[in-house]
Amino acid sequence: MKENEKALSIGANIARLRQRRNMTQAALAERLYVSNKTVSKWERGLGYPEITQLPMIARLLGTTVDHLMLGDRHGIALAGNILTDCVKVTDIYPEKGMLANVKSVSTAVGGCVPNTGIDLVKIDGQLKVSALGRIGNDEGGKYLLSEMLKNGIDVSGVVTSSTSPTSFSDVMSVESTGERTFFHHRGANAEFSPADVNLSLLNCRMLHIGYILLLDSFDRADEEYGTVMAAFLARVQKEGILTSVDVVSDSTGLFAEKVIPALRYTDNAFMNEIEGSGVSGIPARDAAGRLILANIRRTMEIILSKGVRQRVILHCPEAGFCLSADGEFTCVPSIKLPAGYIKGSVGAGDAFCAGCLYGIYSGFDDRRMLEFASGAACCNLAAQDSVSGMRDKNYILEFIASHERISLEECTV
Repeated sequence: MKENEKALSIGANIARLRQRRNMTQAALAERLYVSNKTVSKWERGLGYPEITQLPMIARLLGTTVDHLMLGDRHGIALAGNILTDCVKVTDIYPEKGMLANVKSVSTAVGGCVPNTGIDLVKIDGQLKVSALGRIGNDEGGKYLLSEMLKNGIDVSGVVTSSTSPTSFSDVMSVESTGERTFFHHRGANAEFSPADVNLSLLNCRMLHIGYILLLDSFDRADEEYGTVMAAFLARVQKEGILTSVDVVSDSTGLFAEKVIPALRYTDNAFMNEIEGSGVSGIPARDAAGRLILANIRRTMEIILSKGVRQRVILHCPEAGFCLSADGEFTCVPSIKLPAGYIKGSVGAGDAFCAGCLYGIYSGFDDRRMLEFASGAACCNLAAQDSVSGMRDKNYILEFIASHERISLEECTV
Protein backbone atom coordinates (compact mmCIF):
# COMPACT_ATOMS: atom_id res chain seq x y z
CA MET A 1 0.00 0.00 0.00
CA LYS A 2 1.34 3.46 -0.95
CA GLU A 3 2.01 5.96 1.84
CA ASN A 4 -0.90 8.25 0.91
CA GLU A 5 -3.30 5.31 0.64
CA LYS A 6 -2.04 4.01 3.97
CA ALA A 7 -2.65 7.39 5.62
CA LEU A 8 -6.20 7.61 4.24
CA SER A 9 -7.00 4.04 5.29
CA ILE A 10 -5.74 4.54 8.85
CA GLY A 11 -7.53 7.90 9.07
CA ALA A 12 -10.83 6.41 7.92
CA ASN A 13 -10.46 3.60 10.47
CA ILE A 14 -9.76 6.06 13.31
CA ALA A 15 -12.78 8.20 12.33
CA ARG A 16 -15.10 5.19 12.06
CA LEU A 17 -14.08 3.63 15.37
CA ARG A 18 -14.09 6.98 17.18
CA GLN A 19 -17.62 7.76 16.00
CA ARG A 20 -18.87 4.31 17.00
CA ARG A 21 -17.71 5.01 20.55
CA ASN A 22 -19.38 8.45 20.48
CA MET A 23 -16.01 10.06 21.11
CA THR A 24 -15.21 13.54 19.78
CA GLN A 25 -11.97 14.43 18.06
CA ALA A 26 -11.20 16.68 21.04
CA ALA A 27 -11.69 13.83 23.51
CA LEU A 28 -9.41 11.51 21.55
CA ALA A 29 -6.80 14.25 21.17
CA GLU A 30 -6.83 14.93 24.90
CA ARG A 31 -6.24 11.27 25.76
CA LEU A 32 -3.36 11.10 23.28
CA TYR A 33 -1.79 14.45 24.29
CA VAL A 34 -2.05 15.83 20.75
CA SER A 35 -4.05 18.71 19.26
CA ASN A 36 -7.52 18.53 17.72
CA LYS A 37 -5.91 19.61 14.45
CA THR A 38 -3.62 16.59 14.54
CA VAL A 39 -6.53 14.16 14.88
CA SER A 40 -8.39 16.03 12.13
CA LYS A 41 -5.44 15.65 9.77
CA TRP A 42 -5.16 11.94 10.55
CA GLU A 43 -8.83 11.40 9.78
CA ARG A 44 -8.51 13.29 6.48
CA GLY A 45 -5.56 11.15 5.41
CA LEU A 46 -3.05 14.00 5.57
CA GLY A 47 -0.69 12.03 7.79
CA TYR A 48 -0.95 9.24 10.32
CA PRO A 49 0.10 8.59 13.93
CA GLU A 50 3.60 7.65 14.97
CA ILE A 51 3.99 3.90 15.35
CA THR A 52 4.43 4.36 19.12
CA GLN A 53 0.98 5.97 19.32
CA LEU A 54 -0.89 3.14 17.59
CA PRO A 55 -1.22 0.79 20.63
CA MET A 56 -2.79 3.57 22.74
CA ILE A 57 -5.13 4.61 19.92
CA ALA A 58 -6.18 0.99 19.42
CA ARG A 59 -6.94 0.58 23.14
CA LEU A 60 -8.93 3.81 23.29
CA LEU A 61 -10.96 2.79 20.23
CA GLY A 62 -11.51 -0.82 21.30
CA THR A 63 -9.62 -2.49 18.47
CA THR A 64 -6.25 -3.97 17.58
CA VAL A 65 -3.28 -2.31 15.92
CA ASP A 66 -3.64 -4.68 12.95
CA HIS A 67 -7.27 -3.68 12.41
CA LEU A 68 -6.40 -0.03 12.85
CA MET A 69 -3.72 -0.34 10.17
CA LEU A 70 -5.51 -2.58 7.69
CA GLY A 71 -9.22 -2.05 8.29
CA ASP A 72 -11.76 -3.98 6.27
CA ARG A 73 -13.14 -1.52 3.73
CA HIS A 74 -11.97 -0.48 0.27
CA GLY A 75 -13.31 1.14 -2.86
CA ILE A 76 -15.93 3.79 -3.62
CA ALA A 77 -19.70 3.33 -3.98
CA LEU A 78 -21.64 5.73 -6.22
CA ALA A 79 -25.34 6.16 -5.43
CA GLY A 80 -28.13 8.17 -7.02
CA ASN A 81 -28.97 9.25 -10.54
CA ILE A 82 -28.56 6.72 -13.36
CA LEU A 83 -29.81 7.83 -16.77
CA THR A 84 -29.18 7.96 -20.48
CA ASP A 85 -28.10 11.18 -22.18
CA CYS A 86 -29.28 11.84 -25.71
CA VAL A 87 -26.71 14.44 -26.77
CA LYS A 88 -27.76 16.72 -29.63
CA VAL A 89 -25.01 19.04 -30.86
CA THR A 90 -26.49 22.24 -32.30
CA ASP A 91 -25.00 25.18 -34.19
CA ILE A 92 -26.64 27.68 -31.80
CA TYR A 93 -29.00 27.71 -28.84
CA PRO A 94 -32.08 29.38 -30.35
CA GLU A 95 -34.28 32.10 -28.96
CA LYS A 96 -37.86 31.10 -28.20
CA GLY A 97 -39.71 30.32 -31.41
CA MET A 98 -36.53 30.16 -33.52
CA LEU A 99 -34.74 27.25 -35.17
CA ALA A 100 -31.33 25.68 -34.58
CA ASN A 101 -29.65 23.00 -36.66
CA VAL A 102 -28.80 19.68 -35.00
CA LYS A 103 -25.36 18.67 -36.28
CA SER A 104 -25.12 15.26 -34.60
CA VAL A 105 -27.02 12.94 -32.25
CA SER A 106 -25.54 10.35 -29.90
CA THR A 107 -26.55 8.33 -26.84
CA ALA A 108 -24.34 8.12 -23.78
CA VAL A 109 -24.52 7.25 -20.11
CA GLY A 110 -25.51 10.07 -17.79
CA GLY A 111 -26.07 10.90 -14.14
CA CYS A 112 -23.85 10.82 -11.10
CA VAL A 113 -23.50 7.04 -10.85
CA PRO A 114 -22.34 5.99 -14.35
CA ASN A 115 -20.52 9.26 -15.11
CA THR A 116 -18.48 9.44 -11.91
CA GLY A 117 -18.12 5.67 -11.67
CA ILE A 118 -16.79 5.13 -15.19
CA ASP A 119 -14.49 8.14 -14.81
CA LEU A 120 -13.04 6.61 -11.62
CA VAL A 121 -12.29 3.22 -13.15
CA LYS A 122 -10.75 4.90 -16.20
CA ILE A 123 -8.52 6.91 -13.87
CA ASP A 124 -7.47 3.79 -11.96
CA GLY A 125 -8.49 0.35 -13.15
CA GLN A 126 -7.46 -1.20 -9.83
CA LEU A 127 -9.99 0.85 -7.85
CA LYS A 128 -13.12 -1.04 -6.76
CA VAL A 129 -16.21 0.95 -7.82
CA SER A 130 -19.82 -0.08 -7.19
CA ALA A 131 -23.14 1.38 -8.33
CA LEU A 132 -26.34 1.92 -6.32
CA GLY A 133 -29.55 3.13 -7.92
CA ARG A 134 -32.62 2.29 -10.04
CA ILE A 135 -33.23 1.74 -13.74
CA GLY A 136 -36.28 0.73 -15.76
CA ASN A 137 -36.94 -2.64 -17.37
CA ASP A 138 -36.24 -1.28 -20.84
CA GLU A 139 -33.57 -0.77 -23.48
CA GLY A 140 -32.19 2.26 -21.68
CA GLY A 141 -31.70 0.23 -18.52
CA LYS A 142 -30.02 -2.61 -20.38
CA TYR A 143 -27.70 -0.15 -22.12
CA LEU A 144 -26.66 1.44 -18.81
CA LEU A 145 -25.99 -1.91 -17.12
CA SER A 146 -23.96 -3.04 -20.13
CA GLU A 147 -21.84 0.13 -20.16
CA MET A 148 -21.12 0.00 -16.42
CA LEU A 149 -20.30 -3.71 -16.52
CA LYS A 150 -18.06 -3.20 -19.55
CA ASN A 151 -16.10 -0.66 -17.54
CA GLY A 152 -15.67 -2.95 -14.53
CA ILE A 153 -18.26 -1.44 -12.19
CA ASP A 154 -20.07 -3.70 -9.71
CA VAL A 155 -23.79 -3.27 -10.58
CA SER A 156 -25.18 -5.74 -8.05
CA GLY A 157 -26.65 -2.79 -6.13
CA VAL A 158 -28.68 -1.50 -9.09
CA VAL A 159 -32.42 -2.26 -8.75
CA THR A 160 -34.79 -2.66 -11.73
CA SER A 161 -38.13 -0.88 -11.43
CA SER A 162 -41.31 -2.64 -12.56
CA THR A 163 -43.29 0.60 -12.79
CA SER A 164 -41.08 3.38 -14.18
CA PRO A 165 -38.86 3.77 -17.26
CA THR A 166 -35.16 4.44 -17.11
CA SER A 167 -34.48 8.11 -16.46
CA PHE A 168 -33.17 10.17 -19.39
CA SER A 169 -32.03 13.65 -20.39
CA ASP A 170 -32.06 15.34 -23.77
CA VAL A 171 -28.84 17.36 -23.80
CA MET A 172 -28.59 20.32 -26.15
CA SER A 173 -24.90 21.14 -26.60
CA VAL A 174 -23.78 24.20 -28.60
CA GLU A 175 -21.03 23.17 -31.04
CA SER A 176 -18.86 26.28 -30.74
CA THR A 177 -18.80 26.63 -26.94
CA GLY A 178 -19.73 23.26 -25.44
CA GLU A 179 -22.42 24.97 -23.33
CA ARG A 180 -25.34 22.65 -22.68
CA THR A 181 -28.97 22.66 -21.58
CA PHE A 182 -30.80 19.64 -20.12
CA PHE A 183 -34.39 18.47 -20.54
CA HIS A 184 -34.81 15.74 -17.95
CA HIS A 185 -37.31 12.95 -17.22
CA ARG A 186 -36.94 11.64 -13.65
CA GLY A 187 -38.24 8.13 -14.34
CA ALA A 188 -36.91 5.33 -12.13
CA ASN A 189 -34.57 7.71 -10.29
CA ALA A 190 -37.61 9.17 -8.53
CA GLU A 191 -38.26 5.76 -6.96
CA PHE A 192 -34.72 5.13 -5.70
CA SER A 193 -34.80 5.21 -1.89
CA PRO A 194 -32.76 4.11 1.16
CA ALA A 195 -34.74 0.86 1.15
CA ASP A 196 -32.87 -0.07 -2.05
CA VAL A 197 -29.47 0.03 -0.26
CA ASN A 198 -28.39 -2.80 2.04
CA LEU A 199 -25.78 -1.01 4.14
CA SER A 200 -24.72 -4.21 5.88
CA LEU A 201 -23.45 -5.53 2.54
CA LEU A 202 -21.46 -2.44 1.61
CA ASN A 203 -17.71 -2.88 1.92
CA CYS A 204 -16.68 0.52 0.56
CA ARG A 205 -14.50 3.12 2.22
CA MET A 206 -16.43 6.02 0.67
CA LEU A 207 -20.02 6.51 -0.53
CA HIS A 208 -20.82 9.39 -2.86
CA ILE A 209 -24.45 10.24 -3.69
CA GLY A 210 -25.86 12.66 -6.25
CA TYR A 211 -27.83 14.56 -7.03
CA ILE A 212 -29.73 16.25 -4.22
CA LEU A 213 -32.84 17.90 -5.76
CA LEU A 214 -33.13 15.17 -8.42
CA LEU A 215 -33.86 12.17 -6.17
CA ASP A 216 -37.49 12.52 -5.17
CA SER A 217 -37.57 9.83 -2.49
CA PHE A 218 -34.37 11.09 -0.86
CA ASP A 219 -35.52 14.72 -1.08
CA ARG A 220 -38.68 14.05 0.94
CA ALA A 221 -39.01 15.61 4.39
CA ASP A 222 -38.02 13.60 7.47
CA GLU A 223 -39.33 14.65 10.88
CA GLU A 224 -36.13 13.84 12.77
CA TYR A 225 -33.35 14.59 10.27
CA GLY A 226 -34.93 17.16 7.98
CA THR A 227 -34.77 15.06 4.83
CA VAL A 228 -34.63 11.37 3.97
CA MET A 229 -31.20 12.03 2.43
CA ALA A 230 -29.91 13.33 5.76
CA ALA A 231 -31.26 10.28 7.59
CA PHE A 232 -29.63 7.98 5.03
CA LEU A 233 -26.25 9.71 5.28
CA ALA A 234 -26.39 9.50 9.08
CA ARG A 235 -26.82 5.72 8.80
CA VAL A 236 -23.95 5.46 6.32
CA GLN A 237 -21.63 7.38 8.65
CA LYS A 238 -22.57 5.09 11.54
CA GLU A 239 -21.31 2.21 9.41
CA GLY A 240 -17.93 3.95 9.32
CA ILE A 241 -18.17 4.95 5.65
CA LEU A 242 -17.04 8.40 4.53
CA THR A 243 -19.92 10.27 2.86
CA SER A 244 -19.98 12.85 0.09
CA VAL A 245 -22.81 14.58 -1.77
CA ASP A 246 -23.29 16.38 -5.05
CA VAL A 247 -26.07 18.81 -5.94
CA VAL A 248 -27.83 19.69 -9.19
CA SER A 249 -28.36 23.20 -10.57
CA ASP A 250 -32.12 23.02 -10.19
CA SER A 251 -34.47 25.97 -10.73
CA THR A 252 -36.92 25.23 -7.88
CA GLY A 253 -35.16 27.44 -5.34
CA LEU A 254 -35.18 24.66 -2.70
CA PHE A 255 -31.42 24.54 -2.09
CA ALA A 256 -31.56 25.54 1.56
CA GLU A 257 -34.53 23.32 2.36
CA LYS A 258 -33.22 20.17 0.67
CA VAL A 259 -29.44 20.53 0.84
CA ILE A 260 -28.65 21.95 4.29
CA PRO A 261 -30.07 19.02 6.35
CA ALA A 262 -27.79 16.59 4.49
CA LEU A 263 -24.65 18.63 5.15
CA ARG A 264 -24.68 17.71 8.83
CA TYR A 265 -23.96 14.09 7.87
CA THR A 266 -21.57 14.79 4.99
CA ASP A 267 -17.79 14.40 5.10
CA ASN A 268 -17.12 16.05 1.73
CA ALA A 269 -19.61 18.33 -0.07
CA PHE A 270 -19.37 19.13 -3.81
CA MET A 271 -21.13 22.04 -5.53
CA ASN A 272 -20.61 24.49 -8.36
CA GLU A 273 -20.72 28.21 -7.72
CA ILE A 274 -24.43 28.47 -8.64
CA GLU A 275 -25.40 25.68 -6.24
CA GLY A 276 -23.21 27.10 -3.50
CA SER A 277 -24.94 30.46 -3.85
CA GLY A 278 -28.28 28.68 -3.66
CA VAL A 279 -27.32 27.37 -0.22
CA SER A 280 -25.69 30.54 1.13
CA GLY A 281 -27.86 33.18 -0.53
CA ILE A 282 -24.67 35.07 -1.48
CA PRO A 283 -24.01 35.90 -5.16
CA ALA A 284 -20.92 34.28 -6.64
CA ARG A 285 -20.54 36.81 -9.47
CA ASP A 286 -20.91 40.53 -10.05
CA ALA A 287 -23.07 42.16 -12.73
CA ALA A 288 -20.28 41.67 -15.28
CA GLY A 289 -20.09 37.94 -14.56
CA ARG A 290 -16.76 38.06 -12.72
CA LEU A 291 -16.24 35.79 -9.70
CA ILE A 292 -16.33 37.54 -6.34
CA LEU A 293 -13.63 35.62 -4.46
CA ALA A 294 -14.62 36.94 -1.04
CA ASN A 295 -18.17 35.73 -1.64
CA ILE A 296 -16.94 32.32 -2.79
CA ARG A 297 -15.01 31.87 0.44
CA ARG A 298 -17.88 33.16 2.58
CA THR A 299 -20.29 30.77 0.85
CA MET A 300 -17.96 27.86 1.56
CA GLU A 301 -17.62 28.91 5.20
CA ILE A 302 -21.42 28.90 5.53
CA ILE A 303 -21.68 25.46 3.94
CA LEU A 304 -18.93 24.11 6.20
CA SER A 305 -20.70 25.54 9.25
CA LYS A 306 -23.76 23.41 8.49
CA GLY A 307 -21.87 20.32 9.67
CA VAL A 308 -19.58 19.19 6.82
CA ARG A 309 -16.83 17.21 8.54
CA GLN A 310 -13.85 17.30 6.17
CA ARG A 311 -14.10 19.58 3.10
CA VAL A 312 -16.32 21.81 1.03
CA ILE A 313 -15.29 21.68 -2.62
CA LEU A 314 -16.67 24.27 -5.04
CA HIS A 315 -15.95 24.37 -8.76
CA CYS A 316 -16.66 26.70 -11.66
CA PRO A 317 -15.18 27.20 -15.16
CA GLU A 318 -12.48 29.51 -13.81
CA ALA A 319 -11.20 27.52 -10.81
CA GLY A 320 -11.64 24.90 -8.13
CA PHE A 321 -11.83 25.80 -4.44
CA CYS A 322 -11.51 23.78 -1.25
CA LEU A 323 -12.18 24.78 2.35
CA SER A 324 -11.12 22.17 4.90
CA ALA A 325 -12.51 21.63 8.37
CA ASP A 326 -9.44 23.26 9.92
CA GLY A 327 -10.07 26.47 7.95
CA GLU A 328 -7.46 26.01 5.21
CA PHE A 329 -8.68 27.65 1.97
CA THR A 330 -7.19 26.49 -1.32
CA CYS A 331 -7.79 27.91 -4.79
CA VAL A 332 -6.49 26.34 -8.02
CA PRO A 333 -7.15 28.17 -11.33
CA SER A 334 -8.36 26.14 -14.30
CA ILE A 335 -6.01 24.92 -17.01
CA LYS A 336 -5.56 27.15 -20.06
CA LEU A 337 -6.85 25.19 -23.07
CA PRO A 338 -6.12 25.92 -26.74
CA ALA A 339 -8.82 27.17 -29.09
CA GLY A 340 -10.96 24.33 -30.42
CA TYR A 341 -10.00 21.91 -27.62
CA ILE A 342 -13.45 21.84 -25.99
CA LYS A 343 -15.82 19.45 -27.76
CA GLY A 344 -18.50 19.35 -25.02
CA SER A 345 -19.04 19.87 -21.33
CA VAL A 346 -21.60 17.15 -20.55
CA GLY A 347 -20.42 15.48 -17.34
CA ALA A 348 -17.62 17.98 -16.70
CA GLY A 349 -18.78 18.45 -13.11
CA ASP A 350 -18.87 14.68 -12.59
CA ALA A 351 -15.35 14.39 -14.04
CA PHE A 352 -14.09 17.08 -11.66
CA CYS A 353 -15.85 15.27 -8.81
CA ALA A 354 -14.27 11.94 -9.84
CA GLY A 355 -10.86 13.58 -9.77
CA CYS A 356 -11.51 14.94 -6.28
CA LEU A 357 -12.86 11.63 -4.98
CA TYR A 358 -9.83 9.82 -6.34
CA GLY A 359 -7.56 12.40 -4.74
CA ILE A 360 -9.30 12.09 -1.37
CA TYR A 361 -9.24 8.28 -1.56
CA SER A 362 -5.54 8.34 -2.48
CA GLY A 363 -4.58 10.77 0.29
CA PHE A 364 -3.70 13.79 -1.88
CA ASP A 365 -3.44 17.10 -0.08
CA ASP A 366 -6.11 19.64 -1.02
CA ARG A 367 -4.05 21.51 -3.62
CA ARG A 368 -2.93 18.36 -5.40
CA MET A 369 -6.53 17.08 -5.29
CA LEU A 370 -7.85 20.23 -7.01
CA GLU A 371 -5.05 20.18 -9.57
CA PHE A 372 -5.77 16.55 -10.40
CA ALA A 373 -9.52 17.21 -10.60
CA SER A 374 -9.00 20.08 -13.05
CA GLY A 375 -6.96 17.74 -15.25
CA ALA A 376 -9.72 15.12 -15.11
CA ALA A 377 -12.28 17.77 -16.11
CA CYS A 378 -10.11 18.79 -19.07
CA CYS A 379 -10.10 15.19 -20.30
CA ASN A 380 -13.88 15.26 -20.21
CA LEU A 381 -14.02 18.50 -22.23
CA ALA A 382 -12.22 16.82 -25.13
CA ALA A 383 -15.28 14.67 -25.92
CA GLN A 384 -18.94 15.40 -26.64
CA ASP A 385 -20.31 12.78 -24.24
CA SER A 386 -19.88 12.42 -20.50
CA VAL A 387 -17.18 9.73 -20.17
CA SER A 388 -15.31 8.82 -23.36
CA GLY A 389 -12.74 11.60 -22.92
CA MET A 390 -11.49 10.40 -19.52
CA ARG A 391 -7.93 9.08 -19.34
CA ASP A 392 -5.82 7.28 -16.74
CA LYS A 393 -4.10 8.95 -13.80
CA ASN A 394 -0.66 9.02 -15.45
CA TYR A 395 -2.02 10.83 -18.50
CA ILE A 396 -3.81 13.32 -16.24
CA LEU A 397 -0.66 14.00 -14.23
CA GLU A 398 1.35 14.54 -17.43
CA PHE A 399 -1.40 16.81 -18.81
CA ILE A 400 -1.33 18.92 -15.65
CA ALA A 401 2.45 19.24 -15.77
CA SER A 402 2.52 20.30 -19.44
CA HIS A 403 -0.21 22.98 -19.40
CA GLU A 404 -0.35 26.47 -17.93
CA ARG A 405 -3.21 27.75 -15.81
CA ILE A 406 -5.34 30.83 -16.36
CA SER A 407 -4.90 34.05 -14.41
CA LEU A 408 -7.75 34.51 -11.95
CA GLU A 409 -7.05 38.22 -11.78
CA GLU A 410 -8.66 38.67 -15.19
CA CYS A 411 -12.00 37.13 -14.19
CA THR A 412 -12.37 37.87 -10.49
CA VAL A 413 -12.91 40.81 -8.17
